[in-house]
Parts: sequence; structure tokens; C-alpha cells
Amino acid sequence: MKKPLVVVVLLLVGFLLFYLELPVISYGFTGFAIILILMLLVAGFSFAEITQVNKKASFRLTKLSKILFAVVAILIVYVTILPFLTSAPIFWNQSYRELIGEVKAGDKMTNHIAPIAIEKVRVVDEDLAYLLGEKILGSDPALGSKSELGEFFIQKVGDQLYWVAPLQHSGFFKWMNNKAGTEGYVMVSATNERDVKLVQTLNGKDLKIKYQPEAFFGSNVERHAYFNGYMTTGLEDFNFEIDDNGKPYWVATKYDKKVGFSGNDAKGVILIDAQTGEISDYTIADTPKWVDRIQPISFVIDQLNDWGEYIHGYWNWSNEDKLMITEDLTLVYGEDGRPYWYTGVSSVGKDESNIGFVLVDTRTKETHLYHQSGATEYAAQSSAEGKVQEKGYHASLPVPYTINGIPTYVMTLKDEGGLVKMYAMVAIGDYTIVGVGNTMRETLMSFKNVYNMAGNRINPDAKDNRATLKTVVTRIQSDIKNGNSFYYFTVNGNPKIFIGSSQLSNELPVTVVGDSINISFDNDAEEVIDVSSFDNLKLGVKK
Repeated sequence: MKKPLVVVVLLLVGFLLFYLELPVISYGFTGFAIILILMLLVAGFSFAEITQVNKKASFRLTKLSKILFAVVAILIVYVTILPFLTSAPIFWNQSYRELIGEVKAGDKMTNHIAPIAIEKVRVVDEDLAYLLGEKILGSDPALGSKSELGEFFIQKVGDQLYWVAPLQHSGFFKWMNNKAGTEGYVMVSATNERDVKLVQTLNGKDLKIKYQPEAFFGSNVERHAYFNGYMTTGLEDFNFEIDDNGKPYWVATKYDKKVGFSGNDAKGVILIDAQTGEISDYTIADTPKWVDRIQPISFVIDQLNDWGEYIHGYWNWSNEDKLMITEDLTLVYGEDGRPYWYTGVSSVGKDESNIGFVLVDTRTKETHLYHQSGATEYAAQSSAEGKVQEKGYHASLPVPYTINGIPTYVMTLKDEGGLVKMYAMVAIGDYTIVGVGNTMRETLMSFKNVYNMAGNRINPDAKDNRATLKTVVTRIQSDIKNGNSFYYFTVNGNPKIFIGSSQLSNELPVTVVGDSINISFDNDAEEVIDVSSFDNLKLGVKK
């Protein structure tokens, strides 16, 4: 092959490799160097001279070939020896441990995770959101035949929590016939499984998600960013988010290498308009408030693991004081309304119990460790499943809330088809305290009853938050749920409805209108209040 032709072919192949692989061209990244090594090797051999002497082939490197092979040798050092020297944990373990930043000691987790009304509890997980999204997409056969659901991302839209997923092209030929973009996105309420929306218009105009991961050529969102000023910038986590007005964006995290060729750490974001492709660049501090994720979950997991692994350096064969996260991170929202990555932390080798819990701000990476013993997420799931083991339900990934003044895992119990059948609450501090029910309110009543019967052994200070009332019963009625008797009653001078079970007090079944009672209950904003204690003064039973 003639040398000019070799050069043209190599340039075309090189461009194709860069176009498809999108390697970051910057120190600390190796993808571009590997492509160059392959190209230069081919070029070096192509420019070498092959002669035939006495019917024997003779191979001789030209000056140009030697230069090319010398560059290859330098690049091989760059992708092998240099990363080891500048990034190996054996040398740089302290740098890895410090990537997460200062891990502050939290006071009480209940001060960070706010009490929440029953109707605000997250009862829809990602798997259920996908089932509900598929259902609404399937209701329009024409739309479902050319589009499919993308990945769901949980986010706050205004003050409501939603799972949001874009409609994506279902193949190359579908993209060819619809280059303008897919028709909108799906929103599934995280608190109400009946609230499912297919959003196809915005401000009276049709929505077209042109830039997306499943598009091709220049419409692929990652390629669009790469060839519009971000060849030299590390980008991670192309998340689909909408602003508070419903406008769709792709949010990608910009990151640096903090420990040689490793130690990925976020430094800002770019927002890519999913319709027009317009790109806006922000630092962490300047990122719009509606963006829920700046810190990629993979970065936070690596940094938390390194923080727990290298507590006493690299050579710690006995695992002294080593910590590890218990499960994947869960996105939760704190009392301040900010999003956090949440996970339990346990000692290495401990499977069932935590020594504490970590909250990492998804925007700033500010980290708090709460030293509070309790069950791992897996142990809480097993405890909830065991409560209804005869039904064979599977628990969803627990989400922490503050219930009855104590940190509590809330989860759904689903059948084999992925449909929610029941709900469960498990005390984080003691996973034997479990409440289940067919509705969230029924679950709350069950949980409070079990907790109260446990004598507040995991939270002795909870009684300080309770109100007591000495009054007269004005109306009372019983109801049976899941084999348990519950008694609803009203009292003189109070508009609320109170509820308690026969497990709470044997006096409830024999209480009638006009009886004087003494009750205690948690101060909350619920319309129906669960009583913590019940004493019928008219019966005169000695306590």
C-alpha cells in the first residue's frame, strides 16, 4: 500500500475510533493514548522497508518508523507505569481516603431526616415506576411501537417527588424515521401510584427529545457534548431531569482526576437542553437549585469505601476499625428539602447490624456520619418479609424517614409481578419492631402499636414529644383489619379522630360513649391520631 494511502486510511480509522469511543483528551485519561498506540503501531510497520535479497525477505525500520515506535514506547509508559506510580493505593491510600472530604459527626439522624405526613411517603420505587410507565406507554400503540422508556430518575419537581423518564428511540430505523426526537417524557409520582403522566407538550408546543443516549450520530447526547467543546473534559452520569416548569435537560457531571489517573471527583455540571442541544456550563456552587444530582453515585460509593478501607493505611491485614457501606446508596430528602445519598455503615465482617448511617449531600458532597447502631437495609427487608412470609412478598429497597420520633425504614411489599400488595415500617434501631398493613395508614397504626408495646426501648426520649389528654368519649366504633381490632373514637372538645387497637389496651373493647379516659398521643398534623396509651378511668382497673 502506498504511503499516502496509508496515511489517509489511518486518519479515517482514527477519526472513526474517536467518533465512536469519545475518549477524553487530557492528562489522567488513557483511552485516547490506547487509540494512538494502535494507530502508530500500524503506521510504524507500514512505513518500514521490506526488501528481498536472495529470495529472503529483509525487514528494516526507517527513520520515520523508529520515531513512531519511540512515541509508542512513551505512550505505553503513560498508560502502564505512570498510572501505577501516581495512582496505586499502596502509595496514595491517604489521598484516596481524603477524597470524600471531612466526614462530620451528626447529632441525631432525626434532626436531619424530617417527620413526614403519610401522603408524602415514597411508596413507588424505580421498578414499579417502570411498570406504570410501560402501562401508559402501551395505551398508545402508535407511540409504543416507535419509542421505549428510558431510565427513570427520581427528583423533586416543585415540592412534589416524581420519577421521570424520557421516551427514547427503540432502534436505528425508528430514529431514522423520527430524527426530530421522541414525543416527550413520563412522570410517575413517587407518593401516589395512580398519578402517572405522559407529558408531550410544554407551553402549548410539542415536546421533542432530540438529544438522548439512544439517538445516533450527532443527536447522541454524549457525542453532542463531546464535539461541542468537551473533548478534554471528563463527563459522567448523563441524568434526565426537568426543571420546575417541566423543561427537559440532560445533566452531566464534570469531573477531575484527583489521584494521578484515578480518584474521580466532581467539579461542576453541564446542562444540555434535550430539545435544542444548547449547553450551559456551571460550577457546583452556581448549579441551578432544581438540579438534584451533581455527585455521581459511583463516585460517592468509591470515596466512601476508600474512606472506610484506608482508615489505618494500606497495610491493615487485621481489618482493624475498617468500615464499609452496607447497600447501594438511596436518594432521600432531608428536613431542609435538600437531596442526600443515604447508606448504612458497618464494620468489616458484620452483616446484620450498622454502627451508623451516612448522609452525603448530592450537590456539595458535604458528608455526615451518624453514630447510631441499627439494622442494615438488608436485615430490615428480611424482617419485613418475615412478617408476611406466608404470602411470599418481596420488600423494596428501604427509604429512611422519621416516624413516631424514631428513624424508621419504610418499604413496599410486592408480589412476583412487581405490584405493591402491602407496606412495611421497620425501626432502624431495632428491626424486630415491624408494622405492616394494606394501606400506609394501617401500616403506621400497626408500627406505632408494636413500638409502644416495646416500651420505647430504642428511643426512651420519645415520650417527651407526646401530649396527654383527660377527657370524655363522645363516639366510638370498632373495625377489624387483618385480624386485628381497631377502635376509632372522638372525645369532648377535640375535632380529631383517635384510634387504638385492642393490643394497646384491653379496656378499649369495653369502652362506651360517656366514659372518662386518659390518653397520650404523638403531636403530629395527621387528621387521624394513633394513641400511645389508653386508660378508661370509669372502669377503675388498677394499673
